[in-house]
Amino acid sequence: MDFEYSDDQRLLKDSVERFVQNNYAFEQRRKLVATEEGYSESNWKQFAELGWLGMPFPEEYGGFGGTAIETMIVMEAFGNGLVAEPYLATVVLGGGAILYGGSDAQKRAILPAVAEGAMKLALGFAERQSRYNLADVETKAEKSGDGWTLNGMKGVVFGAPSADKIVVVARTSGGSRDADGITLFIVDKGTQGLRVRGYPTADGLRAGEVYLEGVKVGADAVLGEVGKGLPILEKVIDYAIAAVSAEAVGAMKTLNDMTLGYIKTRVQFGQPIGKFQVLQHRMVDMYIAHEEAKSMAMMAAMRVGEDSEADRKKAMSAAKVQIGKSARYVGQQAIQLHGGIGMTDEYAAGHYFKRLTMIDRSFGDVDYHLKRFADLAN
Repeated sequence: MDFEYSDDQRLLKDSVERFVQNNYAFEQRRKLVATEEGYSESNWKQFAELGWLGMPFPEEYGGFGGTAIETMIVMEAFGNGLVAEPYLATVVLGGGAILYGGSDAQKRAILPAVAEGAMKLALGFAERQSRYNLADVETKAEKSGDGWTLNGMKGVVFGAPSADKIVVVARTSGGSRDADGITLFIVDKGTQGLRVRGYPTADGLRAGEVYLEGVKVGADAVLGEVGKGLPILEKVIDYAIAAVSAEAVGAMKTLNDMTLGYIKTRVQFGQPIGKFQVLQHRMVDMYIAHEEAKSMAMMAAMRVGEDSEADRKKAMSAAKVQIGKSARYVGQQAIQLHGGIGMTDEYAAGHYFKRLTMIDRSFGDVDYHLKRFADLAN
C-alpha cells in the first residue's frame, strides 16, 4: 500500500490543521458547544468556501471528486480539535445517502446546496430496539396515493436539530428484521407530522430523536429502489466508520501529546512524574495503541471503496475493532495519568475521552464488529 499523500492532499491537510489551530483552542471549543446550536455558522461557511463540504461529491454535483482519503485527512484534523460542526451528519451520512442512493435529479437538487453550505442533512437509521442491526427497522412507510405516509421514530440522529432535510430509513414491506423491504426517504424537516427533540450528546455535540406521525412525502422522496435500501445504508455506514476512525486517530494523537506534556511537568516526590520508568512504559504503550489505530484507519480509508461488499465490510469491522480498543486504552490511561484533573470540565482530557467513547459506541462497538467480522469470514 502507498501511504504517501499527493501534493494536493498535503495542502488539504495543512489547510484543515491550520483552521483547527486558529479556531479550536480548548476554551474556544468549550464556549462554542455551550451555545444553543453547539457549533458556529461562521465556521460552516468557511468550510464551504474552502471546499470541504463538497469534498467527496463528484464535480457535476458541485463537489471536488475527492476520495475517502481526503475525507480521512479532514476528519483526522477535526479529531485533533474536537470540531463540533455537523460535518459527519451532513457530508458523510446524509450526503453519502444521497450520493449512493439518489437519482441524478436528487443529486443535482441537494448535493450542490450542501457543498455551498446552504443545506444541512442528517440520516435517521437507528431505533430503540435495533441496537446496531441496520436491518432492524420498525418505522413504517405505507403507500398513499402517488406518495408515502411515514410513521415511527428514529433515535440518536446526529445533526438532526440543525438539518434541513433528514434521510429516514423506513420499512415498506416484510418483518421488522428482514433485509428486504427497507426504503430510504428524503424528508424536509418542516414537513407536517415530523418532530425533532434535540439534545446535546455526552461529548457536547448535537443529536435528536425524530418522531414521524403521518408524515406524507411524494414518490420523488424515495432514494433508490423501493424495498432495496439496506445495501445503500450499509455502504453509507461503512463510509462513516472510515471517517470516524480517522477522527479517533486525531483525538488520540492530541490526548497522547497532552498526557506526555502533563507528566513532564507534574512534580511529585521532588521530581517530574515522567521520570518514573513505569510511566514512561505507559506512554510507550499509548503511542503504540495510537499507531495501531492510525494504520487501521488508513486501511479503512483505502478499502472503503472495495467492489466486493464482503471485503469492504470485513475491512471496516477490523478497523472499528482496533479503533475501539485503542481509543479505550488511550482514553483510560490518559485520565489515570492526569489524576483528578483529567475528568474536570475545565480540562480538555476528559472531553477527548468522551468523544472517543462516543466513537467507540457509534456504528457498532468492538463486540458487534468482532462478531460481524467472524460471520463474514466463515
